[in-house]
Amino acid sequence: MRKDDRVPSYPFTGPPGPRPAPDLAALRDAAPVARVSLPSGALAWLVTRHEENRRFLADPAFSRAAAVSGAGPRLRSRPQSPSLAAMDPPEHTRLRRLVTGAFSGGTVARLRSWLDEAADSLVRDMVAAGPPADVVASLARPLPFLAICRLLGVPVCDHARFHDWVTAHLDGTDDDALLGYLAGLVTAKRKEPGEDLLGELTGVLDDAELVALGSTLLVAGLQPPACMIAGSVQALLADPGQLAALRREPGLMDTAVEELLRYVPIAVSGGTMRVAVRATSLGGQRIEEGEAVLPSTVAANRDPRAFTDPDRLDLARTPNPHLAFGHGPHRCLGAHLARAELRAALAALLRHMPGLRPALPDDQVTWRTTGLLRGPEHLPVTW
Repeated sequence: MRKDDRVPSYPFTGPPGPRPAPDLAALRDAAPVARVSLPSGALAWLVTRHEENRRFLADPAFSRAAAVSGAGPRLRSRPQSPSLAAMDPPEHTRLRRLVTGAFSGGTVARLRSWLDEAADSLVRDMVAAGPPADVVASLARPLPFLAICRLLGVPVCDHARFHDWVTAHLDGTDDDALLGYLAGLVTAKRKEPGEDLLGELTGVLDDAELVALGSTLLVAGLQPPACMIAGSVQALLADPGQLAALRREPGLMDTAVEELLRYVPIAVSGGTMRVAVRATSLGGQRIEEGEAVLPSTVAANRDPRAFTDPDRLDLARTPNPHLAFGHGPHRCLGAHLARAELRAALAALLRHMPGLRPALPDDQVTWRTTGLLRGPEHLPVTW
C-alpha cells in the first residue's frame, strides 16, 4: 500500500497524561481494522478493537520476521537487531522455550523480596532527601535498571558505565559500546556462569544469541516499566478516591496492578508491526499478502465491547482481560517481572509516604509524547 492523503497519519499524538489519543477511539468506533499512513509514507492497517487484536496477535498469517526484513513496510527507520521479537515460529518457539523459565511466575516470585527491598531503599532515599522528589528519576527508572542488572549478572562496579551505554543504545546514538560490553559479559559467564540469566543460558545459546537476548531485555525491560510505574503513580494521584482506597485496602493491590496496566497507555500503539504472509481477512477487512498490520492494544484496552466504563480507573475491576502484554506467541516474556516491579514501587510509596500527593498540578506534568513510548518526563511529588 502506498501513501493516501485520505487516510489519517500514524502514530497519533495523544494528550499528556494517562489518556490515549482520541483518534484511536474514533477509529475503533468506525471500524475494527482501518488504514493509516506511516511516517515512511507507506500504508498499514491498524487494529483497534479488543477481539480483533486478540485474533490478530495469535494468527500465524501475520509475520514479525517479515515486518523487520528489508523488503516490508517499516514503522521506524532504524532496522531492529535480531531478537525474539523479530522472529517467527519455529525459531521463535525454540528460543522462547529456552528462556521462558527465567521469567516464569515462580522465578519472579523468588525475586520479589529483592524487588521490595530495592524499591524500599529507593523510596527511603527520596524521603531522606526531603520533598519534593521526582518519581521518574528516583524510582521509576532506577528500579527496572537494577532488576535488569541483576537478571543479566552485571557487576555493581559496572552499573554506572552500563547505565551510560544502555542510554546511548536506547537513544540510538551508539550501539557498539553496549554490545561490546555484553559480548565481554557473555565471555566471562562462560568461564564462571553464576546464577543469573546469561550464566544459566551459556550452555544452550551461542554468543550472538546471548548478546541479542541481552539487548532485547534492555529494550523491553527498562523504558516500558519505567513509563508504567511513573504513569501509574500519576493516574493514582489524579484520582484521590482510588488512591485512598488502595491505602485502606492493601488487598486491592493485585487487581490495582492489572487495572493500571490496562488504564495507563505507555505506548503509542501497544504492539509491534506484522506483515501478512498470505491473503486473509480480519474484522471484515481483506488483508493482502505483503500488507503491514499494527495492533493497538492501547485502543483495545479502552474498548467498551470488552470493558464496562473503560475510561474510568477502577482498582477493583474484575475480570480484566487487558492486552497490556500482548497475546499469542509473542506475549511479553517479562509480564510477571513488570507486574512485580509495579507492585513493589507502589507498595514502597504507600508504605513510606502515607501523605503522598502531587507537587505540581496534573496538567503541568510534562509527558514524553514523541516516539513509540509515552510517559511522564518528570513527576514531582511531596508527602
